[in-house]
Amino acid sequence: MAGQRVRIGVVGVGWFASRRHLPEIGRSAGVELAAICRRNAAELERIAAHFGRPPAYTDYDRMLAEAELDAVLICTPHALHGPQAAAALERGLHVLVEKPLALSAREAEELAALARNRSCVVAVAVNPPYWAHCHALRGWLTEGRIGEVEAVDLRWLGGVEALYGRGPLPENLPGVVRPSLFRGDPALAGGGHLMDAGSHLVSELLWVTGRRPVAITALMDNPANDLCTTVALQLDNGAMASITVRGDSRHPERRVCSRYYGAAGTAAVNGMPFSITLTAHGEPALTQTESDLPAAPSPVENFVRAIQGEDDLLAPAEHGIALACVMEAAYESARSGRTVRLAR
Repeated sequence: MAGQRVRIGVVGVGWFASRRHLPEIGRSAGVELAAICRRNAAELERIAAHFGRPPAYTDYDRMLAEAELDAVLICTPHALHGPQAAAALERGLHVLVEKPLALSAREAEELAALARNRSCVVAVAVNPPYWAHCHALRGWLTEGRIGEVEAVDLRWLGGVEALYGRGPLPENLPGVVRPSLFRGDPALAGGGHLMDAGSHLVSELLWVTGRRPVAITALMDNPANDLCTTVALQLDNGAMASITVRGDSRHPERRVCSRYYGAAGTAAVNGMPFSITLTAHGEPALTQTESDLPAAPSPVENFVRAIQGEDDLLAPAEHGIALACVMEAAYESARSGRTVRLAR
């Protein structure tokens, strides 16, 4: 499709899609918002009016059958991602899926196989591959600026109980419509806060280091629908990593930080907004902010350019499979109280 406009249909046009993906489609070259879909007709009308009145559907299968599409962007509750991606791929459409790609590694692998068979592009919209500071951080590690990675610590703390139906939603939330509360329903969310915000930390660990976890142990407040989780991971080079997410923090601001400890130095991330610091042994510390760094493409921009044959995917199906493997193991460990070892 080199040089051609990519016609995208978006399913699950709700609070998050109206904040991020629909505006990104409007800003991106070579892409057209060709259809939108949401079951709630009144909220669908509000979204359609705000974004130029593209063809609007309350039924996903009907959108796939009637709209003139090249690709689909899926922003629905987590449990719907796999079936909806498969339906689009069966029609030969390229697919960009909000994280997670699927709720199980097997389902994610089946989507990857279906995409190969249909010669379709599949990508997962998880933040780190599309953040400038993660590109710089990955470059430091690839170049050996901190030496062999020995330990990693990643943390996300914020107050998000309202998104899980455990408190009132703030009145000043951005977005055209209010959030649905699917995150509080384990059947739709496939877990809790680790599956949601924690996916970004797992993505950062895997994408930045290029390492593969071989053993995982997790502690959760509630494995069915967690808000507070710590995961310990052993990586394939022997490094140890920890990931902590806490969604009931009483601190007024969201706090996100990462530390990568290597044999020759340390790399640190602090946010939000993000800054990164490289402290190599015997050298002055180097600190850069997100605005200091070359901009990274958005998920939509990278997806469209990959369809057009102009770029490689930053978060392909293989990344989604790796994320699903870690999530499955973490929730299994929390439920069983045992360490889960991953097949090589």
